[in-house]
Parts: sequence; structure tokens; C-alpha cells
Amino acid sequence: MVQQHRIYILQFRKGEQDQEVSCKVSPPAKGAAGGGGRRVMYYYHDYGGGGAGGGKNAGKAAQGRAFSMRRFFGLLLLSFVSVATLFVAPVSFFSFVHSDDGGAAAAAKAAVATSSPAACSAMGNDSICCDRSSTRADICFARGDVRMHSASSSFLLVSPPASNSSSSSSPATAKEVEEEERIRPYTRKWEANVMATIDEVRIRRVRSSAAGDGVAGGAPRCDVTHDVPAVVFSTGGYTGNVYHEFNDGILPLFVTSRHLRRRVVFVILEYHDWWMTKYGDVVSRLSDFPPIDFSSDRRVHCFPELIAGLRIHGELTVVPNLTPDHHTSILHFRSLLDDAYRGRINYLDRLDRRSSSRHHRRRRRTAVAPPPATNFSPAERRPRLVIVSRTGSRLNASDAMVGVHGAAMTHFMFMRPGKVFIQVIPLGTDWAAGAYYGEPAARLGLRYVGYKILPEESSLSREYPTGDPVLTDPAGVGKRGWDVTKKVYLDRQNVRLDLVRFREELVKAHRYLIAAGAGERRRRRQGERQQQ
Repeated sequence: MVQQHRIYILQFRKGEQDQEVSCKVSPPAKGAAGGGGRRVMYYYHDYGGGGAGGGKNAGKAAQGRAFSMRRFFGLLLLSFVSVATLFVAPVSFFSFVHSDDGGAAAAAKAAVATSSPAACSAMGNDSICCDRSSTRADICFARGDVRMHSASSSFLLVSPPASNSSSSSSPATAKEVEEEERIRPYTRKWEANVMATIDEVRIRRVRSSAAGDGVAGGAPRCDVTHDVPAVVFSTGGYTGNVYHEFNDGILPLFVTSRHLRRRVVFVILEYHDWWMTKYGDVVSRLSDFPPIDFSSDRRVHCFPELIAGLRIHGELTVVPNLTPDHHTSILHFRSLLDDAYRGRINYLDRLDRRSSSRHHRRRRRTAVAPPPATNFSPAERRPRLVIVSRTGSRLNASDAMVGVHGAAMTHFMFMRPGKVFIQVIPLGTDWAAGAYYGEPAARLGLRYVGYKILPEESSLSREYPTGDPVLTDPAGVGKRGWDVTKKVYLDRQNVRLDLVRFREELVKAHRYLIAAGAGERRRRRQGERQQQ
């Protein structure tokens, strides 16, 4: 029986700062018997700089600053610390440079240390509290009469006027009146360069006037009053790169706000219309209210509570016992994506059915003989393979997805549990491929396959002699530092897949999907019989 399969190509909008991938199949080698010979699929991957799969132009560029004596001594101290760390534990130091804090491994360690109560969990009304214990992101809270004042980049907690008995200039009273916290609400706290581009928000306590008019010197009257909390976050930084849009933004937003059950208003720093066009369906599943553009909306919005910043657990990760309700998982996030994009998915399915119907009608009109028989009924459709490049738009309906390591691999988040995700891993990218995509895909319930290329499948084999450490010991080369890794393995490496070898993984994936489909149909028939 000859099985035929449809192949869909995934398309991204022009200008979207993703990995650059192209694919073609070489013609058969000349002189091969019957035109045979080994056929080779070519992939080209343009790696950029900045973060995990971050394009070199992703996000807002860090702005230059004058080189002061303070910065000089700061860099000098950092150099001493870095060199000492390198000599003590070179492997772990390189991991820090490459991943910025250990990625998924750090999330796993964090999941263990959850016995102590979360910081700020016991804060009362009319109070400000910031949790700065995480290496990934700070998060601040304010409860009471909270007023947004974008003109001063502030949120003001307006406290009642001080009583006569406490109006003395005691240290405690003075500290309470002058209380202020500052935060850059973005989830890459450890990356100083990108954090310097994120707008800073001030959270200040002010006193209302003794006359009882509800107005403080720095807190004007409310223009819009909300009865739900506000969550403040930034869509700056590496936004523009799909990996960072999910890892640094959408997923932490889900973790931070899901327990509020859509009773929340999002206040967005560095608001982008294109971001809302792209993710508005997701935002609308997390909030029943339109988001606020912090910079452009000069009205005074008043809230009973403020959450400034987002929680992040790791690379594309949700750790249930770190969430406010202690049971939210990555599968809940996957379900939210299904709900958010259901309209688009159904529309694509309708287009697909119409195209298939037209195709079959044309075949019936022109066919000389009937098509070869198969064992598949209409309900038992053939597996669909998605090859990630820059054409097409199918996501949710795919049974298998294959692509070269890079930001576009983030689209595995749209796949349903039980499907197959195949990641082509270039030389020198083993750790990042596993931490950023492989491990999160497995946690989502996908069957993950990491196809590690051989040296001869890398363009570097044509630049370096056989036996060179670049080809034989990428991990050792990586210990020289991130700049070396980026220059050698990311900026200059192309991948040339040997389809004879790669075909083995595709065959295994196909057999797995066929078996899984048969098992699902068997369970469905058993369920129908039991209902009868």
C-alpha cells in the first residue's frame, strides 16, 4: 500500500524577527543508477544575537551611556568575580554565560524550594511590598487607593492623613511618608543591557490632605475607577522575537494573572499595536477589560491593587506549585491557546476542506483510472507534517513538526499533546536546544526527537580540517565563552541534512503517529460500545 501525505509549510509575516530558514532538495547525483544516489535536504539558519534565539535586531537596542568612574570600578569588580568563577567551576560558568541563569535546570531547582511562604503573601491593606528574591524578575505589589499617574511614570498609593499623635517627625513616620519602590517590569532581570532599555515605574506612598478632599499633593483625583487589580508589564526588550514574546511575556503574564479569572486590567509599557494584533486573542482570555497604554493614556486610573512585574518559572515553563493556586500547569496554558485561536483555526480548517474538495473533484474529472485504494477511512486522516520555514500558516492541526533549532521552534506550543516535535540540532547548540525547546516540549506532552547533526552535515566541516575541536568537541570550544560560541556555531553555521539518515527519524515518527491514532480509535470505539 502506497501512503500519501500532505506537507504544510509554516509562514511568518514579512519582517517578523525570527530565525531565517530555507529548504530545498538537491537533484540526484549524476551517474547514479536509475537516477538514484543520495538526496540531500538543505537548511539554512540565520542565528542572531541576544537571548535564546534572539535576532540581532530583536527588541529595542541598548542605549549607550557615558563611561563613568562608577561604571569602570563596577566592571573591574565584575571581572574579578567572573575570572574567579571561571577558574573554580568553568563548566557552570559557561552555562551561566550561555543561558543567563541555567534555564530549565534553574526552574527545576526552584520547584523544590517551595516550602517557605512567598514573599509579600501576608501584606495587608495600605501597603507596598516588593519581592526581589528571584534572579529572573522582580515583582511589586501595592494595596489600597492606588492611582496611575503616567506623567510621572508612577503609581501612587494614597494613604489616609496622619493623625495628630503621629504627626511628629519620628523616623518611622518620615520613612512611611517617603516610601518609594522602583521596578522595571520585564522578566530578564539578569541581563543588564536589555533591562536598561525597559522603562522604570515608581510606586510611591503619598498622604491625602487633612481636609479630607481625597487629593494629595502628588495624587490627583481619579478619572477612571476600577474595582479590579492592575497588572503592569512591558512589551519592550526582546519583543519582536517569537521565543521571547512567549517566554518573557505571554507565558509569565498567564502565570501571574490566571488566578484572577479575567478580573484584571493590564497596563502595558511600550505598547505596540502590532503586539495586540498578534496576541489580542490571548490577552482577551486573561482579562475582560481593554488594556491600558501607560505612556499614551494620561487619565488617572484608580485601582484597589497593583501588581507590577510578572512571575517567570523558567524557559517556556509553568511549575504548578509555584503558581498562586498551586495547580496551574503548562497544559492549562496550551488549552488557553486553543481557545484563543479557535476562530482562526476553524477558518483554516474550512479553507483546507474546500481546497481538498476542489482537488478531489478535479481528480475525478481527469482520472483515467481510480486512485489506489488505501485502508484509511475519511475519519482516519493521514498524519500531517509541518516543516518550519517562512511560508504557510498551519499550526494547530499538525501531527509532526520539524525545523532547525531557533526562535521559530517556539511554535511547538501550539501542538497538541501526543504529537511529534523534531528539532534539528546544529553543532554546538545541544544545551540550548534541550533547555529552550526539548525539555519544555516534553513537559507539554509532545514526543520530542532531537536530531543531532554529524560534523559532515554542518557547513563547518568545509571550513575546518577533520579532527579539529570545532567539529569533534563543540562543548570544549564553548567553554571559551559565549562570544566564541556565537561566532563559530551560530553566526557561521549552515545545516545540510543527509536525508538517508534523517529519514529514519521521520519513519519512526510516522509509525508512532499511526500507532497512536489506531490506539485512539480503538479507545473511542470501546467507549461508544460501553455507552450503547
